[in-house]
Amino acid sequence: MKINIPEYAQTALDMLHACGYKAYIVGGCVRDALLGKTPNDYDICTDCTPQEMKKVFASYNAIETGIKHGTLTVLIGHDPIEITTFRSDGKYSDHRKPDKVRFEKELSQDLKRRDFTINALCYNQSEGLVDMFGGTQDLQRRIIRCVGDPTERFDEDALRILRAMRFSSVLDFEIEKGTSSAIHSQKELLKNISAERIAAELKKLLCGKDPARILTEYRDVMAVIIPQLEPCFDLKQNNPHHCYDVYTHICKSVNNISPDWVLRLTMLLHDIGKPLVHTTDSAGVDHFKTHQLKSAKLSREITGALKLDNRSRSRIYDLVLEHDTRIPPVKKSVRRLMSKYDDDFFDDYLRVRRADTLAQSGYMREQKLAELEAIGEVARQIRAEQLCLHISDLAVNGNDLIDLGYEGSSIGKALKMLLDAVIEERTDNEKDALVTYLKENFK
Repeated sequence: MKINIPEYAQTALDMLHACGYKAYIVGGCVRDALLGKTPNDYDICTDCTPQEMKKVFASYNAIETGIKHGTLTVLIGHDPIEITTFRSDGKYSDHRKPDKVRFEKELSQDLKRRDFTINALCYNQSEGLVDMFGGTQDLQRRIIRCVGDPTERFDEDALRILRAMRFSSVLDFEIEKGTSSAIHSQKELLKNISAERIAAELKKLLCGKDPARILTEYRDVMAVIIPQLEPCFDLKQNNPHHCYDVYTHICKSVNNISPDWVLRLTMLLHDIGKPLVHTTDSAGVDHFKTHQLKSAKLSREITGALKLDNRSRSRIYDLVLEHDTRIPPVKKSVRRLMSKYDDDFFDDYLRVRRADTLAQSGYMREQKLAELEAIGEVARQIRAEQLCLHISDLAVNGNDLIDLGYEGSSIGKALKMLLDAVIEERTDNEKDALVTYLKENFK
């Protein structure tokens, strides 16, 4: 078969070949091309050493991104391409990166150290596809399988455990039995991996085609990276609104929301506080009162441990906190919640509530979904009418209040009171009406 290689990558291959070196595009770009996808980027492997590469690409901007491990990034036009020398790896004392590498002349030495067979594929136009470990067959069988002994591959780099789960989720492939067994047995090695690396793989895993399958099958692995999930395992919810245990409900809710990592992580964490507030009444019905408060607190701890950015952490916290907030489909109630957050929050709130509802029992499901649709319609009306939702929407501002003689912190307090009054429909959002209300009610 023929793979169409973009001009900048082909230029790099041609320059290496012209100087007498072996060179191939390798890894994910070959895998994606065979799957009929357009690769996001291209990597090249070669028997050319880093010092020799500098000479080959002397007329280009070359960045020593990983020169110690044989990698040079060359900018061809506006496109960067990573070029790495064939290598074999030494001991991995930290279960993440080799202590040292040895540059090799044979392609086989390089490919046999790679993680999965579907990533150990390489190609160039003259030789075609090179597949030494059955990666093509595994693509056809939709299988994730380690190159060689999976125990050795995971012991070398524990992040490969999450990478296997991520590829399985994103590609909707099964994980081969031996590879799967090694994932379960070596899961504790993930404690050696940085939070940032774990978070990067978790985001991609959650945005796969069927993350619930992976989250369920490898829940023991998930408990290593998010220990607060474990108390949710098999915790029954004997309640008319639920038909699954807490963790199963969580997993199904993740699948029910759009593949945005913030939203999917929100669903993963939205009920994580339930074990902390679980009670059973005299009739044998389970209750989880205030679980949203506990879940929000835990979400803040977990997203902090994962070292996520502050904006995403805040959004996840707020969505978890409000995920069980129920409001009637009337303007006053909808405006009140809309006014608490930024313009996009309310739509995410509805998505979260819908995903949560779809992962519950069929009891009152249609009524719940109909109410959410009605709430959404009210929100659309509020936006269409451009009703006041925030202080910036008021018909008066800080300068107006200064002109009226207000100063200091009283200005902010007065504006907040006016916003509340407008939302509660105690006054109209018109300047004269607001000034009159202010004079009569703000002391």
